[in-house]
Amino acid sequence: MANVAVVGAQWGDEGKGKVVDWLSERADVVVRFQGGHNAGHTLVINGVTYKLSLLPSGVVRGKLSLIGNGVVVDPWALLDEIDRLCAQGVAITPDVLKVAENACLILPLHAQIDRAREEASGAAKIGTTGRGIGPAYEDRVGRRAIRVCDLNCRATLEARIEGLLRHHNALLRGLGAAEIDGQDLLEKLLAVAPRILPYADVVWQRLDELRHTRKRVLFEGAQGAMLDVDHGTYPFVTSSSTVSGNAGTGSGVGPGQVGYVLGICKAYTTRVGAGPFPTELFDPIGERIGDRGHEFGTVTGRRRRCGWFDAVLVRQAVKVGGIDGIALTKLDVLDGFEELKICIGYRLGDKVLRHLPASMAEQPLVEPIYESLPGWSESTRGARSWKDLPASAIKYIRRIEELIEAPVALLSTSPEREDTILVQDPFST
Repeated sequence: MANVAVVGAQWGDEGKGKVVDWLSERADVVVRFQGGHNAGHTLVINGVTYKLSLLPSGVVRGKLSLIGNGVVVDPWALLDEIDRLCAQGVAITPDVLKVAENACLILPLHAQIDRAREEASGAAKIGTTGRGIGPAYEDRVGRRAIRVCDLNCRATLEARIEGLLRHHNALLRGLGAAEIDGQDLLEKLLAVAPRILPYADVVWQRLDELRHTRKRVLFEGAQGAMLDVDHGTYPFVTSSSTVSGNAGTGSGVGPGQVGYVLGICKAYTTRVGAGPFPTELFDPIGERIGDRGHEFGTVTGRRRRCGWFDAVLVRQAVKVGGIDGIALTKLDVLDGFEELKICIGYRLGDKVLRHLPASMAEQPLVEPIYESLPGWSESTRGARSWKDLPASAIKYIRRIEELIEAPVALLSTSPEREDTILVQDPFST
């Protein structure tokens, strides 16, 4: 049985939560390996909706759930999420949830800096969630971060806070914002420590033990490939690596242990926040897709931008992310359209491109080249086998496979976990 990594193949919000929940029944362990509480997964189980941000999706089903070292953790947001899930009847204990002791913390000052910089950027803002994820990752690589394990020692915290504020208060002064009180921050961290430390664990070691007992591990990513800090639409990206290569480093295992890579993408395209979006629709069709797909961010509540399926971007995600198969979601949103379009290339001046250029000057200038396909009038919602799908829907799926150069391994036809067509089981590949 292979381990499986689930990653987004667009700009996030592709429906990873449902797919991870569906796969978690076949897994023994679920590991979140990057991102922060800016990511959001929505699960619908027996008619009950669960909204997750930091917690791995497997926690709802009682699976051993690990938050890896590649995640930046807001301890207060994590506790709020645990309390909210517990109120819904989900038992979350240190036996079920483990947080890497070497994971870096998101502090209140990070959100303050995040918002202050966005405000100072004016029209050039990148559309962050304002939750401090970017500044926390900057502290991580700048070796200023406070980590989960530091909560266990007051002297360490005092020293780390002093070094942290030497940097950040100078930055806040430059932005004309209020400086951070170090003593107040210390007291807040000491107060939250007793609730966080019981979850702390040596996650890389636990994963190694699980490997020796041949447990099946599901690596859960956040956001999507086009938000990857290296391969996405830079600078309109997140602050971590969102592709499958980070599943190993973000959880503490070698690349050979990742196994099958499942990329998630919608049957159309959405994006939240600023940045280029070649197939974005500014007409009633885009509005219709957004309304039918309930396209609002799980965390932010912001309306998502909507457009036609972009095969160029997804093929790019397949290549840079080592994606073996695709889980195609929200096919039912396209029910009733007479005509559907797929972007098969870009026109940039007198050139035709089969990739999105890296240049931030060129990205907004590319024009999509579309191929039209007939739509279908029948409903695909709730379909659980290929024979339940209209011929035009199958043709649409097959054309996507050809263009992105990867097979559709799973097909989701509603938010309910059982409304899934399995073509290829990632765990048995």
